[in-house]
Amino acid sequence: MAEPKPALVRTDSSEMDELAAAEYATESDSLAALEERIRRIVELVNSARAERDRAIKERDAAIAEKHIATQAAEQAQEKLAAELDSALAARDEAVSQFEKAQGVSGEAKKLRDELDHMRGERKQVRTRIEKLLGQMDLLSGQ
Repeated sequence: MAEPKPALVRTDSSEMDELAAAEYATESDSLAALEERIRRIVELVNSARAERDRAIKERDAAIAEKHIATQAAEQAQEKLAAELDSALAARDEAVSQFEKAQGVSGEAKKLRDELDHMRGERKQVRTRIEKLLGQMDLLSGQ
């Protein structure tokens, strides 16, 4: 509570000096309190600014880190896509060679069977020729 101001009464100069000194001291205390409040507010503002700057730096670092991670992921994806394309091409080549080998294998079996058949026919022809020669020898020996 504020103290009631004394009524202005004529006093001598020493009392006036005391009153002026008391008012000056009260004003000085108020001014000191105001200065202290202003100093604390300035400290709070400076602290808030420093915290804001730190948060901005952290955000920027996180954005940069995210960008780097995104680039690394894109590069890995491109590498995997290239490896997949290469593997698919190799698989297609292997399938083609397998099909060709199956064709060759089938053709080789067919040729083997044909060769066996021809050998059988040759054996039959040889046998028949030997019989004919034997008969010719019999005829010529008579």
